[in-house]
Amino acid sequence: MSQPHLNKAQLEELKQALLNEDINLEATITRLQKQDPFNDPDHANDNAAVDTDVREQMGHETISAEIESLRKKKELVAVALTKMEKGTYGICEKTKTPIPYERLKLVPEARYSIEYERQIKI
Repeated sequence: MSQPHLNKAQLEELKQALLNEDINLEATITRLQKQDPFNDPDHANDNAAVDTDVREQMGHETISAEIESLRKKKELVAVALTKMEKGTYGICEKTKTPIPYERLKLVPEARYSIEYERQIKI
């Protein structure tokens, strides 16, 4: 299956957007990991007050949730790049219809057409 609704320049632009997104996601994940209070080498030896422990726990949980969300998006970016190589990028996984360029420009890792996404979110 090819991507006749996308020309070569559009595909290249979208590929670059995906590659940039992947780099940005990785950088954000790394930055968040460094901010995680549980990654502090002194954390295990810390005899902090209970309120500090609670604050650290909440900080850790918040950062962990953010990292998990970013990893899921990174996975979607990887899937989109693989689809580009296979020639199936920009095709809705369920309806098999082309995903408009305008949508892909906004959400280059999109797997579904906007019509199908509306159906599954109802």
